[in-house]
Amino acid sequence: MHRDQPPLRARSASELVPSLFLDLDQMLDEFTRLPIRARFRFDPDMPAVITVEFLAERGPSLVWLLGRELLRQGVTAMSGTGDVRMWPTLPGGRPASWLLLESEEVEALFEVPTDELAEWLDATYRVVSAEAEMDGLNWDGFLMELLGGPATAPE
Repeated sequence: MHRDQPPLRARSASELVPSLFLDLDQMLDEFTRLPIRARFRFDPDMPAVITVEFLAERGPSLVWLLGRELLRQGVTAMSGTGDVRMWPTLPGGRPASWLLLESEEVEALFEVPTDELAEWLDATYRVVSAEAEMDGLNWDGFLMELLGGPATAPE
């Protein structure tokens, strides 16, 4: 390496797959849409989970952790159960999917443009494949914590 060249450095997660900003529509009722911006983030250290931050114009943002596979499947078919579900809209309009988020306090339905999301998700799978996304999980520690025992370090 020449002394005038900067040293090589590892690429950060944000350089591998930058955050995706999408303009969504929140459905307030059958006819009323509220535009909202969302930031989708991928962390190669937790590849099975996508962090989605709903950016509010005023007040705090809302963050949900969603399964990467749920999002990938929801672009083309019904996906998810319980609190998070996603499925494609009817054909004819722009490619989009419905994303339903439910909790005890709130229910929110969003229309998500799927072309950009699908392309971005493909990029995350090029970094960490579906087959490799559980490789780094410490199953023993996870189960011990779940059962209330002391967590063990990965071997």
